[in-house]
Amino acid sequence: MEKYQRIDFRDQISKNKRKSFFLILIVVLVIIALGYVISLAFDPVWFWFIMIFSIIFSISYTLISYYNSHKISIKSVGAKKADRSKYKDFYNIVEGLTLASGLPMPKLYVMPSNQINAFASGRDPKHAVICVTEGALAKLDRRELEGVLAHELGHIGNYDIRYMTLVAVMVGMVAIISEMFLRSLWLKGGGDNDNNKLGIILLIIGILLAILAPIVVQLVQLAISRKHEYSADATAVKFTRYPQGLIGALKKIKQDYSYETSEKKVSKAIAPLFFASPLKNLTSTHPPIEKRIEALERM
Repeated sequence: MEKYQRIDFRDQISKNKRKSFFLILIVVLVIIALGYVISLAFDPVWFWFIMIFSIIFSISYTLISYYNSHKISIKSVGAKKADRSKYKDFYNIVEGLTLASGLPMPKLYVMPSNQINAFASGRDPKHAVICVTEGALAKLDRRELEGVLAHELGHIGNYDIRYMTLVAVMVGMVAIISEMFLRSLWLKGGGDNDNNKLGIILLIIGILLAILAPIVVQLVQLAISRKHEYSADATAVKFTRYPQGLIGALKKIKQDYSYETSEKKVSKAIAPLFFASPLKNLTSTHPPIEKRIEALERM
């Protein structure tokens, strides 16, 4: 009798996409609730000023980051373009996976680190890059490396970068709206609501929402990131038809990875891109390795 009920990778991908959509809906509802309370507690002119400014700022910032995401991420980790003559297997594996998946060939980079890790970036499959650490190339066998690279191609094929950018826009909007609302309290003069009990209650609710909303949407963003890791694992199985390769890589990472002695500091901004979380904290961008292995063993 099998330990786990076997699942199909297609079902896993569809399930995680539905959950991610639901989580994004939560972020939208938080924005609406925050805006509604602010509009009741303050003059509507303040609300529209905050909304217009935050939308313009968030979208402008995100678009610049979005169109240059691959350049920013590669530069931030000090990666270099992979030499085809030196990393022949790296190129051969990715070329084989692109043929199997129908995706265009991404640009390949190598990151100086002894840890086993990798990440993909780029706004769409035509502008994608895949970066692996020197440790991954040295410590993983061919099937394990193929599983990791298939996972990264899964992110590219699933348009995860575009999806997470959308979430980043909404998270940024909530943070900016909340910050401007709290700062505007110092500038707000006397008004009809100052001596009105309902106005005071709404103001208190607005303050609480402004403080809690950024925390809530940040947790939602982390949850979405974890769901996309499961989807990318399932997509990797779709491309390779061999879950054991990815399972082997995850087991090696579990045995080999040392967060405390990490010699390569990674920005929190690009941490969600990595195959395995390069950071150790309570709000991890990745699901536990044990959970990922368990899901793969059921495929």
